[in-house]
Amino acid sequence: MKAKMPLPLYRQRKSKLKMRLETPGPMALREAVALPGIGLSISVRAAKAKLSALLEMVASGQEVTITSDGKPKAKLVTAAKPRKVFTGTWEHLKKMPMQTKGPFADEIIRADRDGRGW
Repeated sequence: MKAKMPLPLYRQRKSKLKMRLETPGPMALREAVALPGIGLSISVRAAKAKLSALLEMVASGQEVTITSDGKPKAKLVTAAKPRKVFTGTWEHLKKMPMQTKGPFADEIIRADRDGRGW
């Protein structure tokens, strides 16, 4: 009677890994510390490791200071404020005076295209 040989590792069935976050909701930063006069602070090494979470926090409005040897080196803030959405109506646009002087938009675009050789 032959003894059964175990299957090589590449032929063995692999179980599917189920990934889950440590905390529900936004990512938590255990390395971040609130310092008086500076605000939320994190070391350079921890910032490199948790950059995605830092960007999420900054996008939500939080300012983060990156420190090296306990001294502030950089501050992460939101890049730009969101644009104001036009809430006017077509009636408002109809009340605007018509453009009668100067170059019109189609003339400006045509001159730009001609200048580029399109």
